[in-house]
Amino acid sequence: MAEDQHRLGHRARLRERFLMGNVEAVADYELLELVLFAAFPRGDIKPLAKDLLKAFKTFSGVITASEIELLRFKGMGKAGVAALKVVEASAQKLLREKAQIGPLQSTLPQVIDYCKVAMGSLKNEQLRLLFLDKRHQIITDEVQQSGTVDHTPVYTREVIKRALELGASGLIIVHNHPSGDPTPSRADIKATKDIQSAAEKLNIQVHDHIIIAKDSHVSFRAKGLM
Repeated sequence: MAEDQHRLGHRARLRERFLMGNVEAVADYELLELVLFAAFPRGDIKPLAKDLLKAFKTFSGVITASEIELLRFKGMGKAGVAALKVVEASAQKLLREKAQIGPLQSTLPQVIDYCKVAMGSLKNEQLRLLFLDKRHQIITDEVQQSGTVDHTPVYTREVIKRALELGASGLIIVHNHPSGDPTPSRADIKATKDIQSAAEKLNIQVHDHIIIAKDSHVSFRAKGLM
């Protein structure tokens, strides 16, 4: 009974410290504890939080880990995975909504932040398209293709077809490099030029092609590649 009361007291104190000082008031493993409290109404989850952080190095590493990777930890069940994935989904939604407010020139940093959260930790390459209206605001973003660890197919015809279906006036191409190196390949450059050439004929502007890596990114526009 005394042990249970101590654990309840720990949770209450941790919540209060967080509310008083926000994220700066708690360590990363404590922030994980706060996230996992909903999934584990009883028991000491500090060891689990510390084990997760040790394995995945950072808070974001834990949040973006796959369900299979997370379930390997003793005591981690579906409820715990769901609690972590709610945080990941919430972060993506928050950044996506920020990226949609205002003209592209002012929101491009938010677009990049959103794509890093959505794609930076993926194990396979993914091609994502952000479609823009005449005011250069995002209409929607969609995953167009998923590939392997070092390749994803790019179909120019499908890209243009989808832009026309949405009535888009512009688009941003985004894909990730799971290797961690965002340097464009020859195939990346060729695919970009093919899409840009086809889009121009239909008065659709390709604003940029952004390659996302876990800790960095490359903009074709900034590099003078388009």
